[in-house]
Amino acid sequence: METELPEVTASSRHYVDRLFDPDPQKVLHGVIDMKNAVIGNNKQKANLIVLGAVPRLLYLLQQETSSVELKTECAVVLGSLSMGTENNVKSLLDCHIIPALLQGLLSADIRFIEACLRCLRTVFTSPVTPVELLYTDATVIPHLMLLLSRSLHSQEYICQIFAHCCKAPDHQTILFNHGVVQNIAHLLTSLSYKVRMQALKCFSVLAFDNPQVSMTLVNVLVDGELLPQIFVKMLQRDKPIEMQLTAAKCLTYMCRAGSIRTDDNCIVLKTLPCLVRMCSKDRLLEERVEGAETLAYLIEPDVELQRIASITDHLISMLADYFKYPSSVSAITDIKRHHETEQSDTEDADSRGAIDESQCTAAFLTFPLSQMTQQTQLVSYQLDHDLKHAHELRQAAFKLYASLGANDEDIRKKIIEAEHMMDRIVNGLSETSVKVRLAAVRCLHSLSRSVQQLRTSFQDHAVWKPLMKVLQNAPDDILVVASSTLCNLLLEFSPSKEPILESGAVELLCSLTVSENPALRVNGIWALMNMAFQADQKIKSDILRGLSTEQLFRLLSDSDVNVLMKTLGLLRNLLSTRPHIDQIMSTHGKQIMQAVTFILEGEHNIEVKEQTLCILANIADGTTAKDLIMTNDDILQKIKYYVGHSNLKLQLAAMFCIANLTWNEEEGSQERQDKLREIGIVEILHKLSQSTDPNLCDKAKTALQQYFA
Repeated sequence: METELPEVTASSRHYVDRLFDPDPQKVLHGVIDMKNAVIGNNKQKANLIVLGAVPRLLYLLQQETSSVELKTECAVVLGSLSMGTENNVKSLLDCHIIPALLQGLLSADIRFIEACLRCLRTVFTSPVTPVELLYTDATVIPHLMLLLSRSLHSQEYICQIFAHCCKAPDHQTILFNHGVVQNIAHLLTSLSYKVRMQALKCFSVLAFDNPQVSMTLVNVLVDGELLPQIFVKMLQRDKPIEMQLTAAKCLTYMCRAGSIRTDDNCIVLKTLPCLVRMCSKDRLLEERVEGAETLAYLIEPDVELQRIASITDHLISMLADYFKYPSSVSAITDIKRHHETEQSDTEDADSRGAIDESQCTAAFLTFPLSQMTQQTQLVSYQLDHDLKHAHELRQAAFKLYASLGANDEDIRKKIIEAEHMMDRIVNGLSETSVKVRLAAVRCLHSLSRSVQQLRTSFQDHAVWKPLMKVLQNAPDDILVVASSTLCNLLLEFSPSKEPILESGAVELLCSLTVSENPALRVNGIWALMNMAFQADQKIKSDILRGLSTEQLFRLLSDSDVNVLMKTLGLLRNLLSTRPHIDQIMSTHGKQIMQAVTFILEGEHNIEVKEQTLCILANIADGTTAKDLIMTNDDILQKIKYYVGHSNLKLQLAAMFCIANLTWNEEEGSQERQDKLREIGIVEILHKLSQSTDPNLCDKAKTALQQYFA
């Protein structure tokens, strides 16, 4: 290797030197020779880049005095260099290759334009290229639209560039506003398969999560046929798998964006069955991944599609095959070693007539070192590739299970009863791949909506243990789903509630409530609310101690209404059963009454105020706690105001406060009744006893009876 390097560098230097020859014809031949030298040779590409070939090629490409043939050959070489490593592409970007190639598109020569587009396509599809570079100059997109009519190659490359560079809603908007839908729709009927395919991919990224584009697509006509009908034809089994999958994506995204109904035949009878077919074991691994993930997205919000999918082609049991691929490099290596041993035995048997054993050994021993290194690298790449697919398969299966089990109890039961299902989820929670962990947590969250499974399978497999581990220092996206799952495991009928409490969940959940992420604050407080429901005094005290009074009241003034609602729910659950109410109000009464006043006076929605009045009703049910209401004229006036409010929910909630305060079997009831009479409550009760709402009428009559009992 060491002796080869100076030779390679010297030969590379020769190629670069020829680019500076004063004879244009010799320069052209030099570029052509360079083109032939770099094809499939990454080492040569890297050497030429290091030796400064790129700036010279770009100079020649932009020179007005350069012939069109020379410019074209320069673009071809640059395109070949960009097909090398990511470092090659970075070097090209550093030399400002994109502006130079975009400038080249202004040429009149179609061969040069195609060479520039081909190179742009390769550069833009590299993961190291910022797609924003396509949108920097506002004149680029309109010009690319004009070039679509020039040739089949220009159509293929431009659609590929659009499909890859459309990564965000603002990209979709820019392309849509420049007429991309109208300009590429007719390409779906092109004679070239590559053009049809790239146009189809372009539509799939345009329609994703975009109602505006999707509503337009549904009405587009191409040769007298609506676009969805063309997509459906592309789903047919005789079409290439790539085309079937991408057409299914287009229809899926249009359906999710609301432009096609979920009960439309093109979804139920065409798209969904096509995607289920893609999950079968006779498909390539990447096709199975894409099929499962797209199907998961299609059925996610619709229970009927979930039911149809669950009984199509034994889908639930079919997904079990997704877990049959090893999740570690060592396991894959062992399988490959076993497979290669078998293969070599077969090869020896097949070749005995031609080569004897000594020849085989000699051939192996004299195998060049560089080729052996390449072979090692190839095996290493193959291991990474297989491991990536093993992770992606499990991720896709978990996602699809999560969507299938999102709503229907029978489907959840079928999923959990699948062989080793709970073990797979538990293992998935501790995977090295963050994406697999997230998908496993999503699956667990979906299944945790089942009361029956919370009481059985979840308890049998102690899923709370790995879930609590996941919650330690996980990324936010995993934390959000994991904490949502924990909320379900903390419901009062869940056997997991007790061990979760004992494992230090209070501290963990309290820490979530101070997160900057509103979803985590909601989930933290929601889980504490579930924990406090019908809990004993110790748990309630632990929650108040862990949360701190300051944090509790910070949450009561949170700008996110969901956080506020769950905090009120927590407070309501803490203030239940008389001894607990009296104990908590004796230590936190002043602050709680201030918070109640603050919320009832604020610009909050009906649900928030109703929940706050329910808290007051709970306080009014305390033995000593009710004095905090009776000695607070401001609160009494608010109860009076809301019992006479125009909203029935608020009236009923305020009525519960009055009922608890006037109950005549309790000590001090006479004084409380008199005070309420003084402020005009009895008069309002008489009016409400004539209410057309039977519930409100009954409550008013019951409260009045306390006065006359």
